[in-house]
Amino acid sequence: MYRTNTCGELTIANIGQHVKLCGWVQRSRDLGGMTFVDLRDQYGITQLSFNMETNAELCEKARKLGREYVIQIEGEVIERSNKNTKIPTGEIEIKVETINILNAAKTPPFTIEDQSDGGDELRMQYRYLDLRRNPVKNNFLLRHYLSTEVRNYLNGEGFVDVETPCLVKSTPEGARDFVVPSRVNPGEWFALPQSPQVFKQLLMVAGFDKYYQIVRCFRDEDLRADRQPEFTQIDCEMSFVEQDDVLNAFEGLMKHLFKKVKNIDIKSVERMTYADAMKYYGCDKPDIRFEMKFVELNDVAKDRNFGVFDDAELVVGICAKGCAEYTRKQLDELTDFVKRPQIGASGLVYVKYNADSTVKSSVDKFFDEDALKKIGKKFGAEKGDLILIMAGKEEKAQKALCELRLEMGNRLNLRNSNDYALLWVVDFPLLEWDEDTQRFYAKHHPFTSPKPEDINLMETNPGAVRANAYDLVINGVEVGGGSIRIYDRNLQKQMFRTLGFTDEDAQHQFGFLMDAFEYGAPPHGGIAFGLDRLCSLFGGVETIRDFIAFPKNNSARDVMLDAPSGISEAQMKELGLMYKGS
Repeated sequence: MYRTNTCGELTIANIGQHVKLCGWVQRSRDLGGMTFVDLRDQYGITQLSFNMETNAELCEKARKLGREYVIQIEGEVIERSNKNTKIPTGEIEIKVETINILNAAKTPPFTIEDQSDGGDELRMQYRYLDLRRNPVKNNFLLRHYLSTEVRNYLNGEGFVDVETPCLVKSTPEGARDFVVPSRVNPGEWFALPQSPQVFKQLLMVAGFDKYYQIVRCFRDEDLRADRQPEFTQIDCEMSFVEQDDVLNAFEGLMKHLFKKVKNIDIKSVERMTYADAMKYYGCDKPDIRFEMKFVELNDVAKDRNFGVFDDAELVVGICAKGCAEYTRKQLDELTDFVKRPQIGASGLVYVKYNADSTVKSSVDKFFDEDALKKIGKKFGAEKGDLILIMAGKEEKAQKALCELRLEMGNRLNLRNSNDYALLWVVDFPLLEWDEDTQRFYAKHHPFTSPKPEDINLMETNPGAVRANAYDLVINGVEVGGGSIRIYDRNLQKQMFRTLGFTDEDAQHQFGFLMDAFEYGAPPHGGIAFGLDRLCSLFGGVETIRDFIAFPKNNSARDVMLDAPSGISEAQMKELGLMYKGS
């Protein structure tokens, strides 16, 4: 056998045992009469010792070992004279008797250490080396454990794991598809699934009561820290359920994961309507670890001959407790922050409620002290507080103030990554209007059911219809979303008509689903969670890329494989992608 033990398991209890170990050379130290080598595998590090006096030939061989050489050693477990209490194997070392070099290694392009000297692109190019580093490796041990506990919980709740196809039909709604040409059917194309949505609904029609799948999905969209072209969903569906049934079931999953993975007891999960989320936080995924709610100021800020406020659709602000001592430099920094192109505000108004009871603002020319105190009363402002105000078009002002609120949360250390606040956002709009195309689009997807009490508005006022939909938000990150589905053919046809489909288009694209509804479809609903996002939250980092074994870079390229890449002329001809004259 190659080894009797791993590099992370030997302790003082193993002293005197003869062992074989295999692994990678982490580092070596030549101290003249003694040479020490740290041997690393997935499980840990064990120190190897070589004595020049007792075996000079072996010691010389050890001195020639390069970083990341793959070796096998045999020897005796002995007690270390200089113990390392920071690692589990730190009380012992191996008195080596034989070395077998299994594979020599080139010097790595960056150090394989917890704190590496390699940049992102270089480490992605040599991702197989980056994965040897403990912080990266530990991310995937966390992902493995989290996935295991998801399966344990859902299996225990009676969910059935079913695989669905990866070659599907392209649909016009949602993000852009990745498409795959068909060799057998020239001129026709498959798409890679953005989600298993229609398949899991068909499984409910088929009589499965509870389905789940940890599934790979694909979306051809621009990359951000929390997006990749291919990603993993925890995809779930249930029959004979209403919204509360789904929310209660998956609150249970979240509580299970936090207890098992983080040893944190989640007592409750708050619920908030979409309308309140926008009103008080300016976004549909609010971070509720801290307060600083929005306060609308139209009634006290307008009609003061200050055009910025008088001409605005919305005047809205937040109160930063204890920040009245902010200097002019700090306030200018906040103004510059909201003026950044990605936020796009034209400016920022502040009101200071000083410790000496005076009130000072950046708009003293237009607002006397009584007027400023009326603004402060809306917030319940106290001595030492700082009010920050944005104005403009409603959506733009909300977005800018949302970003400013999060920035203040960071500056005031109110967004501790070790604190977790879970929130269901419910009652989303079913549809959203696009000015460019002059049509409605589904806020979530076209299979989401409207609230039963709003169905009568589908024909007369579709923009007012609320969806039977819900998102789970953790610390300001949307980690999952779902809905109660349409299961009636006529209502589904009506939904497609509202979205601008002709009956013929709807039948061509989704006839199989509407036909299935005529064979006894149960009421059903479900949810999908982003496994990558959950991992990043549990791991306390912002980017999902750290939890994807072989991710794409910001240009959607795999720099290790150098993909995407061209294909041969023969392949293109075989797929019908080349024609005469091309």
